Amino acid sequence: HYCALPNISLILCMQHLTSSLLAVAFLSSFGSSMLYGYNLAVVNSPAVYIKDFYNKTVVSRNGTGLSGETLTLMYSLTVSVFAIGGLLGSLIVGMLVTRFGRKGTVINTSVLVFIAGSLMGFSRICGSPEMVIFGRFITGIHSGISLSVVPMYLGEIAPKNLRGFLGLVPSIFIGTGVFAAQILGLHELLGKEEHWPLFLSVVVLPTFIQLMLLPWFPESPRYLLIEKHNVHATITALKQYRAKCNIQAEIEEMQEEQHSLSSVETLSVWKLLLDDTVRWQVLSVVVINIGMQLSGIDAIWFYTNDIFKNAGIPAPEIQYTTAGTGVIEIIAGLIGCFTIEKLGRRPLMIGGFAMMGICSGGITLALLLQTHLPFMRYISVCCVVGIIAGFCIGPAGVPFLITAELFKQSHRPAAYIIGGSLNWLSNFTVGFVFPFLQMSAGAYCYLVFATICVFVAIYVYIVIPETKNKTFMEISRMFSKKEAVLETQGLIHGDQLKLKKMNGYGGMEHASLEFDSSSS
Repeated sequence: HYCALPNISLILCMQHLTSSLLAVAFLSSFGSSMLYGYNLAVVNSPAVYIKDFYNKTVVSRNGTGLSGETLTLMYSLTVSVFAIGGLLGSLIVGMLVTRFGRKGTVINTSVLVFIAGSLMGFSRICGSPEMVIFGRFITGIHSGISLSVVPMYLGEIAPKNLRGFLGLVPSIFIGTGVFAAQILGLHELLGKEEHWPLFLSVVVLPTFIQLMLLPWFPESPRYLLIEKHNVHATITALKQYRAKCNIQAEIEEMQEEQHSLSSVETLSVWKLLLDDTVRWQVLSVVVINIGMQLSGIDAIWFYTNDIFKNAGIPAPEIQYTTAGTGVIEIIAGLIGCFTIEKLGRRPLMIGGFAMMGICSGGITLALLLQTHLPFMRYISVCCVVGIIAGFCIGPAGVPFLITAELFKQSHRPAAYIIGGSLNWLSNFTVGFVFPFLQMSAGAYCYLVFATICVFVAIYVYIVIPETKNKTFMEISRMFSKKEAVLETQGLIHGDQLKLKKMNGYGGMEHASLEFDSSSS
């Protein structure tokens, strides 16, 4: 009865959110993704104290202080070494998830947080600026790994109708991390000079909680079955992650994916780039990950204080205004999270990038006109809010989720290496190039970001199909090249063939599903 009606059983099993799924989503995001957001923002408020510490240390060692340029260079290194660590972390993530599993990687790499926290926390006592810089580098490695492995883990344990919801939980926690850093950095809390080492190293607390609780939950069922061939462990894991219903259909779907993989060996990045069958998926991952960083969000986060100062907000109040943008991030992230299963991935991505593009253009206009029209200052503040909200609704989390959805098990780690490394490289590039771009192009520099956002929105509209409520196999069929589908089916007549070509991406979906069932 069950085999004859797999679709009905899957519909009956429209999975509910179980406490295990929610707990894993929260724990993995709280101890890993949140730290990425925290470490992005943590160096803003204690900048003066950290520079002062560097200078005093050098004076005590050499008898002379640092020049302004050298001090700025050392501080820039402290900020940007985080992205270099992130790039390194994103490059080794494929090796780690294949060896230790998804959950195993989250747990085993938490040791990096404790090392980094200790280095930064004891740096002042030891009088060592190198410890701060090296600590930032190690937190970067941890964040690089986390940004890829947490969405991968959640994408694999989630039932298809909750994959979007769970996949966006990490991005809410990234926003929460940024907000936590802004709040703790207020002068009333850890924003005083004597507290900055504690402010940098407080990251060990969430990771400690994660390390205590996450090991009690199972590994990704897909990893256990497809890569480890452990059916018993898969069934145990699924029973814990699913509401009381038959899990047979889901295991059959995983086995179908397992049979479809020419090799269960995880592909290298080079092989993934050379694989014709996933050319559009790889290009899509490249475009959305580069677009996510080159959308200008980092430049906005980095320079919100300057924009608020230009808008005439009194200097002492700017830190509270900046913390207010943190609230907007979390609210926008929650809106994205709760609407993604209704609206789908495409509307959130297209809408988010389009909103960012319009608001970036608005900032340019406002900066050019604010000398003549005083009210334009407030328009620029509204545009900053618009860019941050647009980013957090979709572009902040959906690219990582889509990277999990567009690839089968064997291709997924390599896809995350490509997406993650491009993400960090673009992040580093923007941080490095934006100040010079701002000097040379002035207000027009935001038009560069506006153009990129509009381009990405158009690309998503034309190329990326809707993956909402689809199994990984269905998604890979939607993307499978038209020629490949036609070659495997000798049964198709010429008139149908013309129809296929006209239909393009969206039309492929149903047709290729029918073929597949007939060929299997």
